[in-house]
Amino acid sequence: MTSRTRRRRPPADEWLPLTDVLDEIGITRATWYRWRNRGYGPEVKRLPNGHLRVRRSTLDNFLNELETA
Repeated sequence: MTSRTRRRRPPADEWLPLTDVLDEIGITRATWYRWRNRGYGPEVKRLPNGHLRVRRSTLDNFLNELETA
C-alpha cells in the first residue's frame, strides 16, 4: 500500500503581514501610518487580533502605480 503525500500549494493571492509589506516597499512603520492617515497606500485588512494584512495583488498594483507616477 502506498501512501499519498499532498503538496501544499501557496495561495494564489496570499495575505501578507505588515512587516513583509514594509520591507518590500522600503518604508518605516511611522511612514506607513502617516500614509494611512492621509488615505495613501494599499488597502489593508485588520484581523480580529488587531494585526494588519495586505493582499499580494493589492500590493503589486500599488507598487506598479508608484513606478508609473
